[in-house]
Amino acid sequence: MLNLLNQHRTIRKYTEQPIDPQVLAQLFEAACRTSNTGNMQAYSIVSTTDKKLKEQLAPAHFNQPMITQAPVVLTFCADYNRFSKWCEQRQADPGYDNFQSFMATAIDTLLAAQTFCIAAESIGLGICYLGTTTYNAREIINTLKLPRLVVPITTITVGYPAEMPEQTDRLPLNAVVHYETYHDFTPTDIDQLYAEKESSEFYKQFVAENNKETLAQVFTDIRYSRKNNEFFSDKFLKVLKEQGFLSASNQQ
Repeated sequence: MLNLLNQHRTIRKYTEQPIDPQVLAQLFEAACRTSNTGNMQAYSIVSTTDKKLKEQLAPAHFNQPMITQAPVVLTFCADYNRFSKWCEQRQADPGYDNFQSFMATAIDTLLAAQTFCIAAESIGLGICYLGTTTYNAREIINTLKLPRLVVPITTITVGYPAEMPEQTDRLPLNAVVHYETYHDFTPTDIDQLYAEKESSEFYKQFVAENNKETLAQVFTDIRYSRKNNEFFSDKFLKVLKEQGFLSASNQQ
């Protein structure tokens, strides 16, 4: 299993081979065994295989080609709709229209998504996470007809790989793992931790193509700028309020 995890690759191109519905169901079963808050399973998975629906989803994901090309598109959603309705039908007063509940269900949703991905890769399927889901959550909500207290958190394309790309680089473990307490980073630490990434020909070309002086500037000025982060933050907070996760009492 460790070897499998260490071989992870993001797959953006898929063959035309469909995924057997029984295989997909087994993967959903595995995902739904994931640890979650209070065993409430406050998440939902919307599986989209219909060509027209995938085409409708594509603009929300900036028309990345794998949305329409992958045989299955999965939208993992934070979902307190189902659990709240159960509470109400059993004479219990649900109190999940708040930010704390959203955070709990968002974490559980991502845990289920990652379990699905590990299970899928273990049987030869390829996956790709799309980070665009929260950028355009309102558009996805409209397309998938998500009700109150349901918000999309991440989208995963899945299928049989038509490519085997090189593995993406990772920082050394001492950049991520802290023993006992957090060890803050000195300027020398930062230089050492990012040295390999910054010296690679791939990233040097990345910097040159974007006409920047450093790789960090590509991230701050081009890929994930303050302007875009603030824009999509405001947009997503509006969605959370519209979907009922930020109740009036929490806005005071």
